[in-house]
Amino acid sequence: MPLSSVRSAVEQLFLPAECLLCHALLSQRDAHRIVCPVCRQRWRPVRPPWCERCGQPEPHFGPCRLCAQWPAALKSVRSAAWLDETARPAVHALKYGGLPRIADDLAAAMAHIRPRTDGPAALIPIPLATQRLRQRGYNQSEVLARALARQWRIPVLVGLLVRTRETPTQTALTPDTRLANVAGAFGVRNAKWGTRNFAFRLANFELILVDDVFTTGATLAEAARALEQAGATRVMGITFARAAIPDFT
Repeated sequence: MPLSSVRSAVEQLFLPAECLLCHALLSQRDAHRIVCPVCRQRWRPVRPPWCERCGQPEPHFGPCRLCAQWPAALKSVRSAAWLDETARPAVHALKYGGLPRIADDLAAAMAHIRPRTDGPAALIPIPLATQRLRQRGYNQSEVLARALARQWRIPVLVGLLVRTRETPTQTALTPDTRLANVAGAFGVRNAKWGTRNFAFRLANFELILVDDVFTTGATLAEAARALEQAGATRVMGITFARAAIPDFT
């Protein structure tokens, strides 16, 4: 049994059936969840007007600066909720709190942002650095992707996209330094298998990158760049939360 499944079973056995966020008792119908319906309703959805490509919900006059340098293969990115005081505790529970089971609640909130695809599609979680994966015990993006896969009935490709180097945390970095921080941080495993045949197969899929939080899109853009270099032609990105970009000026 996978470690994440064992962890989930232990959580359900020992954790009280109460909401993680407000501590209200959960009904029998919601006992398998971690967040109650009221708290899920408090997550503030990201709504248009937005840039059609990056989903930044601000009116744009002229080209959008946020996604101007993205690789051509990255067609769109959407987020379900704003990373504010209502959603942040849920993200922290998934990312730092050792509660991967909360991914089901986050995935339910993301159901409506499923990208439109014309052909076969697959979910690709943003890979976690080896040291962080060892410390955390699981990759929160992979757990989230698997929760989405159960809803959307499309496969998750784990291990295709890999980290090629460790990167410092992005939390305190400016948009420009975020791009530099993740430059060349991803690669595609087995992309050299008779490169043409591999690239042809990859080009036949519409690939959906999955991450927990969108800030400037640097990580998603660099991951999409690696996939594009391996032959992907259509990549989308989805995240549960979107952070308001700080004013670094």
